Amino acid sequence: MKPGGEYADTLVVARRDEVASDVVALTLRHPTGRELPAWEPGAHLDLILDTGLTRQYSLCGDPADRASWRIAVLRAPAGRGGSARVHDTLAEGTEVRVRGPRNHFALRPAARYLFIAGGIGITPLLPMTAAAEAAGADWTLLYGGRTRASMAFADQLAARHGDKVRLVPQDEEGLLDLAPYLTARSGPGTLVYCCGPEPLLQAAEEACRDWPDGALRTERFQPSPRTDAETEPAGGAFELVLTRSGLTLTVQPERSVLRTVEAAGVPVLYSCEEGTCGTCETDVVEGEVDHRDSVLTDEERATGETMMICVSRCRGSRLVLDL
Repeated sequence: MKPGGEYADTLVVARRDEVASDVVALTLRHPTGRELPAWEPGAHLDLILDTGLTRQYSLCGDPADRASWRIAVLRAPAGRGGSARVHDTLAEGTEVRVRGPRNHFALRPAARYLFIAGGIGITPLLPMTAAAEAAGADWTLLYGGRTRASMAFADQLAARHGDKVRLVPQDEEGLLDLAPYLTARSGPGTLVYCCGPEPLLQAAEEACRDWPDGALRTERFQPSPRTDAETEPAGGAFELVLTRSGLTLTVQPERSVLRTVEAAGVPVLYSCEEGTCGTCETDVVEGEVDHRDSVLTDEERATGETMMICVSRCRGSRLVLDL
């Protein structure tokens, strides 16, 4: 992703709906009615709030609607303030800066799907279920939440798709039991898409451990637990070459590639600095990457074509980036 290469503009909140307990859905439009960039299921959007916070929210509307974008935001009392800012200040008619969309959770063609959502993790799966239905695919949605009242869009999903949707409120039925559904949907041609809190994602990863590589796709709200290799110290300094800027820099062990590039005056987009949002993804020209993000799949990491410069580093002594 090249700096400045993404859409960035000021949109207006055209509609605000309470879609569940502590969940608000915002419909965003351009103030002039201008058409918005196209997107595909799985994409998310940056909201750049007036406090300097930047937060990512999945697009959950209709990709065919080029006049508006829709997101849904859960108020997280234990969060870092972004969701509270959205709930408390983004009323209808309010303007907000946006950036994106970008997509590291794209829906791939398949004969069968199992979609697994936990809480607000339903948002990226909404357009996915619609796309699967339109394509004539065989699909099931397993959707869990704390209570029925906390599960955004649950009623409309159940009414529209009937027994393809299985709602599991925790206070009524306990935690999601993934095993029966994964067993029923297993087999060649099945893809699993899962989004929600970390315990759910880890349960899905454990249950799909023997499935073919790439059969499970997850999207995280926070960094995934680090492997032993990822928790090792950063190692020594390495040389960093920026081809478009014509600079050769040194990345010290205590400093990230992102901060090194920024200190050299090279503009680069970034947001979370945790390796979860994908904003700082950068093309790699040469060098072996020590991937420490929670965005790229194993297959994408193996290609070595891109890296998240906020957390990932170089395994060797020299790294060349397209910056």
